[in-house]
Parts: sequence; structure tokens; C-alpha cells
Amino acid sequence: MNNTKVKRILIAAGEASGDLHASCLVKAMLELKPSLHFYGMGGEKLRQVGVRTIFDISRLSVMGIIEVIRHLGHLYRVFKWLEKSLKSEKPDLIILIDYPDFNLRLAKVAKRYNVPVLYYISPQIWAWRTRRIKMIGKLVDRMIVVFPFELSLYEREGIEVSFVGHPLLDIVRVNKSKEENIKRCGLDDHKITIGLLPGSRLNEVKRILPPMIGAAQQLSKRFKNLQFILPIAPGLKKEDIVKLTAHTPIALTVVDNSMHEVINSSYLVVVASGTATLETALLSTPMVILYKMSPLSYLVGRTLVKVKYIGMANIIAGKKVVPELIQDEATAERITYEVTRMIEDTSYHQGICEELSCIKKKLGEPGASKRAAKIALDMLYH
Repeated sequence: MNNTKVKRILIAAGEASGDLHASCLVKAMLELKPSLHFYGMGGEKLRQVGVRTIFDISRLSVMGIIEVIRHLGHLYRVFKWLEKSLKSEKPDLIILIDYPDFNLRLAKVAKRYNVPVLYYISPQIWAWRTRRIKMIGKLVDRMIVVFPFELSLYEREGIEVSFVGHPLLDIVRVNKSKEENIKRCGLDDHKITIGLLPGSRLNEVKRILPPMIGAAQQLSKRFKNLQFILPIAPGLKKEDIVKLTAHTPIALTVVDNSMHEVINSSYLVVVASGTATLETALLSTPMVILYKMSPLSYLVGRTLVKVKYIGMANIIAGKKVVPELIQDEATAERITYEVTRMIEDTSYHQGICEELSCIKKKLGEPGASKRAAKIALDMLYH
């Protein structure tokens, strides 16, 4: 392979968290090799680092079996374009970020056209559909994992794998004190702040926000010194969230682009299951995790998922550090109960803070994106 030509990399990220991690990887690669050309599927974060995104992920980021079916037409069109690109343009490397159902199919196409495949952020084979590891071994040239317990799973199968640490260790940082962040978010430092994090997908927010608001109402009647804040997750439009919260019967502050400051400002957060739970854990903020899907999607998912917990904080700890309210349990009444316990029992709240601090230590050292970038460049130039 001619090392002097401009290397072209096709990158595929299908949701907000993947877009974030992909952008950090691209940035690290460009710092080491500025001449690289990236294009593919992603969102605002990838565009900010110079990736030519042919397809925006806002319409791809859906949750649940039934929800995915409704978007199959668009997913198919995106897939066929990427397939055509792999055949006609023959990029020097394809980097797949999470989003396994889509990306493993794309890996199959890449192998057909002899395009090397790097998979960054492994599918959760440890949680469900463990047999996929055999397929991954045939389709992926190099796997990069971000949780230490994933390493042995791939090594046992003889798959070339590297553990680089978790990229959130570089991203989840607050530069100001808790008191400064409270003021920056326009909050009263004499009140107890509760953060509401209903997710990064609009269909998810519509399902999870109502019980959050219901709990906030009940809690406001019980405690007179509470205030609530909702940070808009990347990938969501502010007008959609404002519309959903317009008639909320509580005082709710809605802020943009302040996720980590909000988590840091909060005494506790009520959070949808997903990347935000790990971000919350890394900031050692106690939380109540909610998981709620359409009934049919949940029914199907329950037969496939093999892990005891759904929140990454609990999975990494190997025990229930923070409460999880799943499906029918994700009600205003149950949220109110769990939040009340954290407010009234300060030793319980402090114990959660200490457990979450221990979880951070298990995720490796900062610098994951730089380590992943070196692996990607090694694939390109050797």
C-alpha cells in the first residue's frame, strides 16, 4: 500500500454516544496524521472535527425492536449507500463505532471488498446474544474494547483485541466547583438540586419524562427546598424538549449543552439507562436509573438479555450500587420513594458516592482515544 497517498477512512456511528466517542478518536488521529480524510455516518460532534457526514444520525438513533422496524426504510437506504461506497471508493479503513446490528452487517460488506475493519466500542456480547462473538471474529480485523472485563471474552476466541480504557474518562470533567456550577446553571445554592436526564432519543424522552415529572410533583409537595433541572442531551432539539415541558406543573430549569455541569450541581439525578448513567457515575453523583421501552420491545429484550443489572455502574461494580426501576417499576411513585430515601438518609447517599468513586478506578487510565488512534494508524500504515 502506498503510504504517501491520502488515506481515506469510512466511519460509521449510529447514535449520540457513538458520535461523541468517534469524534474524539478522529481528533486524536488527525493530531497524529493531519492529512487523513474521514467521511461517513455520524452527527454534530463528528462534523465539528471535520468529518464529511453523508448521513446524519438523528433519524437513526432509535431504541427498541418495534421502534427500529418503523425506521427500516431509512436504515436500508443509508446502508445501501455505504455499501456502494465500500465497493466503488474502497476506503483504506472502516471504523465502526458500537451500533452493532447495523455495523456488523456493514463489516460483512467491508470484508467482501477487502476493506480492513476496526471496531471501536464493542457490541455488548456480555449482556445479550453472546454467539455474535463468532461472527465478530470472522468480520472484524481488530477490536478495541473500553471495559476491562471485555478483554478476556475476545482473547478466548483468538480475536485480536485491545483494551484502551474508557473514553469518558477524558470527556467527563468539570472545571468549576459545585457551587460555581450551581450558579452557572441559574440555580439556588440554598436548595437541593435534582437533575432529570430522560435520555438522548426523542421517543425515549417521551416515554421516560412523564414519570420523572410526576415524581418531581410528588417530591415538591413533600420537600419545600427542592429544585429540578433538565439538561438537553446531544442529538435532541431544544424546541422539542421545551414543548414537552411547557405545561409542567413544577419549576423546571431547562439548559442546553451543560450535561456534566448539571450532574455535578445535583445532589442526585434521575436518569434514563444509557451512557449518561456512566457519566453520572464518573462524577460520583448518586442516581436512580430508569429503563422503559414499548411493551413488545421489552418482552423481546427480556428473553435475550443475560445480565443481572442494566446500569453500567452496577454492572462494573458487580452489585446494585444504585437503584434501577425497569419497565412497570419506572413509575412516579417508585421514583419518589427512591429519591426520598436518598434525601432523608444521608449515610445511604454518602455510601453511594463512595461506591461510585471506586467504579471510576476500574475503568483504566485517561487517554483512551489517543491509544485507540495509534491502533487505527497502525492498521493504516503497516
